[in-house]
Amino acid sequence: MSDTSARLLRLLSLLQTPREWPGSELADRLGVTDRTVRRDVDRLRDLGYPVEATMGATGGYRLVAGAAMPPLLVDDEEAVAIAVGLRAAAGSAISGIEEASVRALAKLEQVLPAKLRRRVRVLGAATIAPGAGANQVDPELLTALAAAVTNTERVRFAYEAADGAETRRNVEPVGLVPYRHRWYLVAFDVDRGDWRSFRVDRVRRVQATGARFSRRELPAADPAAYVAGARTDWGTPSLHFLVEIEAPAEAVIGRLGEGAGDVVPRGADACVLDMRRDDLPEWVAHRLLELGVEMNVRGPAELVEALEKIRDRAGRALRDKS
Repeated sequence: MSDTSARLLRLLSLLQTPREWPGSELADRLGVTDRTVRRDVDRLRDLGYPVEATMGATGGYRLVAGAAMPPLLVDDEEAVAIAVGLRAAAGSAISGIEEASVRALAKLEQVLPAKLRRRVRVLGAATIAPGAGANQVDPELLTALAAAVTNTERVRFAYEAADGAETRRNVEPVGLVPYRHRWYLVAFDVDRGDWRSFRVDRVRRVQATGARFSRRELPAADPAAYVAGARTDWGTPSLHFLVEIEAPAEAVIGRLGEGAGDVVPRGADACVLDMRRDDLPEWVAHRLLELGVEMNVRGPAELVEALEKIRDRAGRALRDKS
């Protein structure tokens, strides 16, 4: 790094302290003349840093709020504090800032020295945010997936199904989406030849492959629309699932219903599943029974038939035991 570049970084670091700096003090700190300080301030302004100068005996220089966000310099302690905060925000999927938290965390951890990354991980493991629960995702996993999305790089991972069975996946990731207090990875599954959304809390052992890919056309407006079930290649959904469920909406969301309004609260202890999808009725029937609560199925007929088949199969199993 040249002497001028190093001096500009030192000057910027000083100016980021929230105070007004007399030109003579800056010159002493940097070991240069007042004229050099003025030239360096002009260079910072050319780079987009809003440095304000005041005249008079008590005048000096200070950074002020500008129209755009310029790059900032932070020390080790500040970098660790920012990273820990971003990890907490990203892992908990806080509404409104989840994606920005992951992007910022991926950028920061890319340049953190190894010793600081270790400190961040230790602090992150030792602190638990209020309300953190089963839906919390490891921020390291999120940043690894975010990096793959940004770099258009294929990744491999193990994926755990609802029954605990694991499958290996080789995917081309295109987006991370926070949806209803969970994180989802939208990717093209190379081995299966189709698009998928993966719950990130079920992703295990991510491995970057180093293989780049060209993005395919996603059958949705964007990854968020895909997770919400708005695929453009599905056409108009043919089945209308309508089920009154004796359970709070929050106990059903995430297990059934992916689109906005699919699960509608009916008081504190009941809700209605009201969704139009082309899912297999047998799959929906099993998901409903897994809830373990009372319900009233209003339709469609295909769902009623699927539940009757499960009932008959269970009846035969019980008869065989007698």
